[in-house]
Amino acid sequence: MTEEPVDAFDAFRHAESLVAQRRPLDALAALAPVLEAAPDTPSVQLLAGRAYFGSAQLRRAEAAFLRVLDLDPTDHYARFALGKTLQRQARLTEAQTQLRMAVAMNPLPEYQEALGEVNARIAVERDS
Repeated sequence: MTEEPVDAFDAFRHAESLVAQRRPLDALAALAPVLEAAPDTPSVQLLAGRAYFGSAQLRRAEAAFLRVLDLDPTDHYARFALGKTLQRQARLTEAQTQLRMAVAMNPLPEYQEALGEVNARIAVERDS
């Protein structure tokens, strides 16, 4: 076994830990070599998207989540995260579409709540 995969694995796990600690910029720094080595790995893109989202780099988060969905269209969490990213950008109709798909794929309460929030905001904006 070579050192590189262990280093990449360790870097990925460290970045994951930093995202969990709400240190997204540090996570992105730790994840940079992994992103460079494995840019087409869905889990790497998903973690990068979470870190971008956490640091309010919403366009980059959107691009990362879209890349995950290019690689794996069945990833319901990536759809949910993309929906939340679009919601934070006030792109409510696009967010609604992604959140509906996430709920249809896996009706988790967190997904349903996010969809409800977007639906309510759309209704308020329509009525005002």
